[in-house]
Amino acid sequence: MVRKISDILKEKRQTRSFEFFPPKTEKGKIKLFETAGAFAELKPDWFSVTYGAGGSTRGITMEIADEIQKRFNIPVMHHFTCVGHSRSELKAILTEMSKRKIGSILALRGDAPEGEKDWKPAPNGLEYCYQLIELIRSSGVEFSIGVAGFPEGHINCPDKETDSKYLKIKIDSGGEFVITQIFFDNKDYFEYVDRIRKTGVTVPILPGILPITNYQTLLRFCKTCGATIPQKVHDIFRPLDGDAESTYKAGVEFTVRKCRQLLKGGAPGLHFYTLNKLDPTREILSKI
Repeated sequence: MVRKISDILKEKRQTRSFEFFPPKTEKGKIKLFETAGAFAELKPDWFSVTYGAGGSTRGITMEIADEIQKRFNIPVMHHFTCVGHSRSELKAILTEMSKRKIGSILALRGDAPEGEKDWKPAPNGLEYCYQLIELIRSSGVEFSIGVAGFPEGHINCPDKETDSKYLKIKIDSGGEFVITQIFFDNKDYFEYVDRIRKTGVTVPILPGILPITNYQTLLRFCKTCGATIPQKVHDIFRPLDGDAESTYKAGVEFTVRKCRQLLKGGAPGLHFYTLNKLDPTREILSKI
C-alpha cells in the first residue's frame, strides 16, 4: 500500500524528498525514470512531480507520478492547481488520482498560462488555493494535502502578515504540511516558521532546497519566482560565472552548509528541487 506523506511526517523526525518536472519528449521521460531509479537508491520518503502553468502538463504529470510509484514503490506527491480547470474537471482528475492510488497532493492555486497577464478563473472554476483544498476534502477520498509556503511572503501579498493569514486559511481548510519556496538565507526560513507558528499553525514546514549550479540560471529563476538573492550569494557565485566546475563545487559547499544548519535548527526534513538532475543533490546528501 502506498503511504501518505502526512503519515510519514508523523512517524519520522526528519525526511528527504525529491521533486521532478515532467519532460516534454518521450526520450526525456525515459531519462527521468532512470534518474528516479538512481534517486530511489538514496531511500527518499517521497518524490513529487510538478504541474505546468495553467495545468499544461496535467496528463503527463499523472502518468509520471503513477509510473514512478509503480516502479519504485515510493510515494509520489502530485502537484495540482485550479488554474484553467472547472470544478467538474478538477473532480474528474481527483477521481483518476484515486484510481491510480496517488494519495498525496500539493495543492496550489497555480500560475496562469504563459503570456496571460490578466488571470481569471475558468468558468465554474476556483480562484483560490483554499477552495481547491476544500474541493479535495469533499471528494470522498482521504488525500494527504500539502501547501506551498513563502518565507519572504508571496510575491502578490502586500506584507508578510497577510501572507501568514493566507497560509493559515489553507491549513484550516485541510492542508497538512507546508513546503517552502526556495530561499538562500536560513534566517528567512526560521523567521517564517516563527511567524507562522504565532498564527496557531502547527503542521510541519519543510524547507525547499535548490542547489546552485549556474549563476545565470539562478538569476532567471529568482526573477520569475520573486525569491531574493542575498549579497553573500552574489559574492560567491558572480566571480565564478562561466566556470561550470567551480560553480558546481561552490554550489555543493554552500548547500551542504545550508542544509546542516537547517537540520540542526529543527527543520523536519529537506525537499530538493532537483531540476531532474541526480547530481549535485546526491553529492550534497552524501556530505550531510
